[in-house]
Amino acid sequence: MQLTTTRLQAQIQFIVEIDKLKHVLRQTLLMDKSRRENDAEHSWHLAMMAIVLAEYADPQVDLLRVLKMVLIHDLVEIDAGDTFCYDTIALQDQAEREEKAADRLFGMLPENLGEELRSLWEEFEAKETLDAQFAAALDRLQPLLHNYYTEGGTWRKAGVTVEKVRKRMAPVAIGSPVLGEFVENLIQDAVRQKFIMQSEQ
Repeated sequence: MQLTTTRLQAQIQFIVEIDKLKHVLRQTLLMDKSRRENDAEHSWHLAMMAIVLAEYADPQVDLLRVLKMVLIHDLVEIDAGDTFCYDTIALQDQAEREEKAADRLFGMLPENLGEELRSLWEEFEAKETLDAQFAAALDRLQPLLHNYYTEGGTWRKAGVTVEKVRKRMAPVAIGSPVLGEFVENLIQDAVRQKFIMQSEQ
């Protein structure tokens, strides 16, 4: 008796492969400053944020689709690695590296499932739909919270200015005006407490 089908074997292989996401370290410190966060922790945190903050999304936002997006959006970093958002050199070939990774990872799955996840990943990257815009807002808000509650965290380490932080956070207000206002208040307080540089040194 065959216990697994070819389809199930492919799905299990993919599940085993994405365990590697737990080893991809981000620049973001945990809020207790003990170590850097990994991509799997980041994705879990976003999923919880989506559930808790859903009331601040547009009423037409589909929470299940947002949850799928935030859980798969960084899978490509298994191959492409985490690209620090303020590293202008690394950002130059980020899209190319991540497209190649998407081809391999989503290609491991049965065709219909792989196409579904690839499509959600591409939608998240494009940030044109209401679902993707709310997911992107959460993706920007989460590291902001970490940097604020670690008293500057990677902002201080990388010498990031308030102008750069505001530019990076712009998608939050697009995905949720309420969260966008919250972010601006947090940035202003971070400047007051000298967590962020006001200009280039």
